[in-house]
Amino acid sequence: MAREESNISKRIMVKLSQCCRIFRNNTGMFTTNAGAKIRTGLCKGSSDLIGWHTVEITSDMIGKKIGIFLAVEVKSAEGRASEGQLNFIDKVNEAGGIAFIARSDSEAQNKLDERIKEFSDA
Repeated sequence: MAREESNISKRIMVKLSQCCRIFRNNTGMFTTNAGAKIRTGLCKGSSDLIGWHTVEITSDMIGKKIGIFLAVEVKSAEGRASEGQLNFIDKVNEAGGIAFIARSDSEAQNKLDERIKEFSDA
């Protein structure tokens, strides 16, 4: 991740950690001295930040909490998501999670708030 995106990522983590559990997801591959190839991270195309946002279920499940999977793809102002990254975001959202691209901590918070509101309005 470019230095600018790394700085944005850190600011987003600080901001979202006030309401979510959020972790850096380093993806990549390296070769050991013995020649073995090792992949790291969740999967190719997975978002830079992953975690969950906890919500309390209402009515018939009062008091129960669930964690909604959260994925944030961090990009600089001119950064573009790859096809794999867009696919990952689509699949998370289709499965009922929350995934989006963010270019700043305030944008990440706004997008998260919008998506949480969608859950409560449903």
